[in-house]
Amino acid sequence: MKISKQSRRTAKQLLRGCVQESGLDEDRVRRTVSAVIEKKPRGYFGILSHFHRLVKLEVEKRTARVESAADLAPEFQSTLQSSLNRKYGAGLHITFVTNPDLLGGLRIQVGSDVYDGSLQGRLNRLRESF
Repeated sequence: MKISKQSRRTAKQLLRGCVQESGLDEDRVRRTVSAVIEKKPRGYFGILSHFHRLVKLEVEKRTARVESAADLAPEFQSTLQSSLNRKYGAGLHITFVTNPDLLGGLRIQVGSDVYDGSLQGRLNRLRESF
C-alpha cells in the first residue's frame, strides 16, 4: 500500500509528540492511536500504518542485544552496559544472550547498528574475501 506524503508527515509529527527525553511514552502512543481512530482523518489508515512503523523503529533504537559464545561475568556485563549507555544514552534495554555458534567473541546489535567481534563473523568475512 502506498502512503501519501501528508500521511507520512502527520505520522512523524505524532511520533514527535510521543517521544520524551527518557524515550517513547507508551501511554501517549496509546492515546494518540485512539485519537486518530476516533477522529478518522483523511488517510488515517496510512497514518496509522506509518506511525506503527516509526514506533517500531524507535523501540528498536532503544534495545540492545549482546550475544556471546559463553556466559559473561557480571563485572564485564556491567562495564559493557555502562559503555553502551554512554554511547546510546540512558534508558537502553540490554539483553545478554549466549550463542555457542559464535565460537568466541561478542556480537552487539543496537537498532540497526551491529558490532560483530565474534570468531564466526571473522570467518564469514574471510570466506567472503576469497
